Amino acid sequence: MTHNIYIYILIMAAVSYAIRVLPLTLIRKPLENQFLQSFLYYVPYVTLAVMTFPAIIHATQSPIAGALALIIGIAAAWMGAGLLPVAVICCAVVFVAEFFL
Repeated sequence: MTHNIYIYILIMAAVSYAIRVLPLTLIRKPLENQFLQSFLYYVPYVTLAVMTFPAIIHATQSPIAGALALIIGIAAAWMGAGLLPVAVICCAVVFVAEFFL
């Protein structure tokens, strides 16, 4: 049984295209459902978090160091620190945690 890779690529392209085009063609009026609006508002943030969280934990030799940096980074951002200070704080936490763990 031979598999033609071009068929797989064509099917993946069709599915990707349909996912992007169908909502644009089927939904022509503004969404009035509050639940759907709020759900769609948070989709990019959740997607980014789902992709980033495992990388943060597994980027270091010790998952504990990554988790500790994540918690301290969230706390620093919550207190109003900018992107660069949060990144520096997280790197310092990983460095210190890797040194002592």
